[in-house]
Amino acid sequence: GIQFVAIDQKLPLSDQGPFDVILHKLTGKEWQRRLEVEYRDTHPEVTVLDPPGAIEHLLNRQSMLQEVSKLDLADCHGKVGVPKQLFVNTDPLSIPAAVMRAGLSLPLVAKPLVAKSHELSLAYDSASLTKLEPPLVLQEFVNHGGVLFKVYIVGDAIRVVRRFSLPNVDEGDLSNNAGVFRFPRVSCAAATAEDADLDPHVAELPPRPLLEILARELRRRLGLRLFNIDMIREHGTRDRFYVIDMNYFPGM
Repeated sequence: GIQFVAIDQKLPLSDQGPFDVILHKLTGKEWQRRLEVEYRDTHPEVTVLDPPGAIEHLLNRQSMLQEVSKLDLADCHGKVGVPKQLFVNTDPLSIPAAVMRAGLSLPLVAKPLVAKSHELSLAYDSASLTKLEPPLVLQEFVNHGGVLFKVYIVGDAIRVVRRFSLPNVDEGDLSNNAGVFRFPRVSCAAATAEDADLDPHVAELPPRPLLEILARELRRRLGLRLFNIDMIREHGTRDRFYVIDMNYFPGM
């Protein structure tokens, strides 16, 4: 009973439809004006998923995790935080000094500033930091048993799946490796860990009450209803979690 109709961006929205829901993944001031000023004022009955300005917040890795870092979930069936990170938009040769001033520990995960790119790099030593290409976000690598949890949020509904991720790094790895190691998209659907023979302590999903509180708070703070969270559990703990990335309108 659901009919999907493609929107023609060359035509006024009011000349198309009628729509019950507008589902989109677009940003930009012109689209925002057309959607929220020209159309929404005359069609308040139409649900828009989601506001372009709110979507844009998740497209920049410098800002996407700010709301998570403000949350106080210490007593909610677990602890949720954000790895220490640093925004870098400078000469690559100055990155090691900036990392030292910020107090970040190696290894560091380097992520493109624009979240549309899923390519990651892992820098093991200070010398390798100079080979990175700003603008980017450097994030402390947290050992997590090689598994991350993708938490899909659609309104009040939550679904969690396991995906293989980067393996743990130990002192030997830091001593024996140098340079920058580049990875394609780490947590794609092909890397599912749902049927893998995993250590139960690694495979155990985050507590449901914790996820419900986290999802509710982020929906409220971000003004979004269709997004996903990439979470990891710090290896060796049961209740210490980190949000390392977020995506709007994610694929499975």
